[in-house]
Amino acid sequence: MMYAIIQNGGKQYKVSEGDVVLLDCLNLEPKSKVEVKEVLALCEENNINIGNPYVEGALVELEVINEGRGKKVIAFKKRRRKDSKTKRGFRRDFTRVRVIKITA
Repeated sequence: MMYAIIQNGGKQYKVSEGDVVLLDCLNLEPKSKVEVKEVLALCEENNINIGNPYVEGALVELEVINEGRGKKVIAFKKRRRKDSKTKRGFRRDFTRVRVIKITA
C-alpha cells in the first residue's frame, strides 16, 4: 500500500490512491487536474522516504470533484453577570478532490 503526506494551506493530509479529500478552496473547475509537489513523506510497502522539507521528484495528481462550503461553526462567548456576549459564525470554503496517482 502506497501513501503520501501532502501539504495544502498550512495543513497536512495523508492520502493514498482513490481517496477523496477536502482541501482549502482552489477556485478550479470540476474535472480539472491539479499536481501537488509539496509531498512531505512518501511510503511504499516498508520503504519510507521523508523529505527535507519536501521529497524530491514526488508528485501527487488530483482531480477536482466539486467546490462547496462546510457546515456553519458557531463561536459563542458569554460572560455571566456582565451582560456581555458575542456570537460569530464561520463556514469553511473547500474543494473536494480525488487522488488519481502518486508518483515517486
